[in-house]
Parts: sequence; structure tokens; C-alpha cells
Amino acid sequence: VQLQASGGGLVQAGGSLRLSCAASARYFTALTWAWYRQAPGKERELVASISRLGNTDYTDSVKGRFTISRDNAKNALHLQMNSLKSEDTAVYYCNRNPPFHYWGQGTQVTVSS
Repeated sequence: VQLQASGGGLVQAGGSLRLSCAASARYFTALTWAWYRQAPGKERELVASISRLGNTDYTDSVKGRFTISRDNAKNALHLQMNSLKSEDTAVYYCNRNPPFHYWGQGTQVTVSS
């Protein structure tokens, strides 16, 4: 499996970013996929997930601000992040839910206040 997250960067508080993930995994369309993040000194946490049927779920801190989506034709996963806050600063990873052992490099999101 290969998981390549991209789209991170430096943004001011209140700004937006759109993350993308290219996943080369067998049975992509049959799996639940998710975005995770890990802030400095903290454990990795599940941010948002999307089932094979398109049902979504979000951690409370991002509800109403983040939107997860998937493009099964392209084996791609996206995370639209709006109204970003400094506490959203982290390395963001894509993976299935529950996750593979392999994580990929992730993409850094830094929100300046």
C-alpha cells in the first residue's frame, strides 16, 4: 500500500486548506478511509472518516469546519479545512479506518495566530 498526502502549508488563522491523498490500496472503494493528525508532543488522533457509502464522521473539534470526501474513480481522499485555528497545527495523514500499519509521510499544516 502507498499513501501520499499533500496540500499542507502555512496559513493564517481563519484561512483554508484542502488536503489530498493518493492511495494505492487494493479494494479502495470497499474501505472506510480517514484523515488523522499528530500535533507536536501529542498522540495521533482521528480527525474525520468516510465510509464506502459516503457516510462521514468527525471529531468534535473540527465539526462544521472540515469536510472529508472521496473520489473512488481516482483512489483519492480529500479534506477541506476551513476556519482553521492554531490548534489545527499538526502533521496530517491519510489512512484507512482502522489504519494500516504503514502510514506514509503525511503533510504539515501550520496555522499561525
